[in-house]
Amino acid sequence: MKLRLLVAYDGTAFRGWQSQRGGETVQDVLEAAVGGILGERVTVHGSGRTDAGVHALGQTAHLEIPRDRIARLGRLQEAARWVAALNASLPHELRVLRATKAAPGFHARFAATGKIYRYELWPASVLPPHLHRRAWHLHGDLDRAMIRDLASLIEGTHDFRGFCADSGSLPESTVRTIRRVTVKQRSAGMTLTLEGNGFLYRMVRMLIGGMVRVAQGKETRECFAQRLAAGKPWPNPAMAPAEGLYLVRAIYGTASGPKGQGRRARAMGEKGHLPTA
Repeated sequence: MKLRLLVAYDGTAFRGWQSQRGGETVQDVLEAAVGGILGERVTVHGSGRTDAGVHALGQTAHLEIPRDRIARLGRLQEAARWVAALNASLPHELRVLRATKAAPGFHARFAATGKIYRYELWPASVLPPHLHRRAWHLHGDLDRAMIRDLASLIEGTHDFRGFCADSGSLPESTVRTIRRVTVKQRSAGMTLTLEGNGFLYRMVRMLIGGMVRVAQGKETRECFAQRLAAGKPWPNPAMAPAEGLYLVRAIYGTASGPKGQGRRARAMGEKGHLPTA
């Protein structure tokens, strides 16, 4: 029996998604909750890793329940009952929003065709308290028109090597397609939403960090464009803090065109690339 979970979490409470020695990650806490029900540890596979401090509105995960345990589950053979069962032992910063039975061949990471991230900027003198650890508080002038211009520039297919950190295991190709970047203004804040077929290690945070440097007048647009076109590591790249980044969802299905026109499945996951943005 394979379960598919839709999970949300406050990233400030965890050391990221990926299991680590010492625990305190989302994966560790979820696996402990599942183990408390099954009586044994079972791996929970996520659609992708998120760094410490990065939030998730919709992370997809899956787990396989051993065959010899299924008959003992009783009412928990109904997938939907796992929502209450898991949330009863999870911390309030981590919630299972939905649980369904998955097809035998489903894999939260490898079956996905894309991912959507959101980044919150707050370029104003005062950060509302409810946005503490929820947005990047920026001081000083910010050229909002330049943010929109650069958002349009990064759409399409590029070699994003200049906008990814070296985790020690770079993928064979650093070419990715950003299908759509949406920029919205709300009150004093700005929200950038990026949809792509895959994201490299810390790619979103480095893109946002670079865009902000240009919009603050600390770097030229030409320098940013050169970095995008070069497809190679960049010296001293700026990186936005984790606290403003949200994994909105991952996509299972098909999408086409530079702006992601076509059918998109409204689900969660990530392609088999380095998935921490």
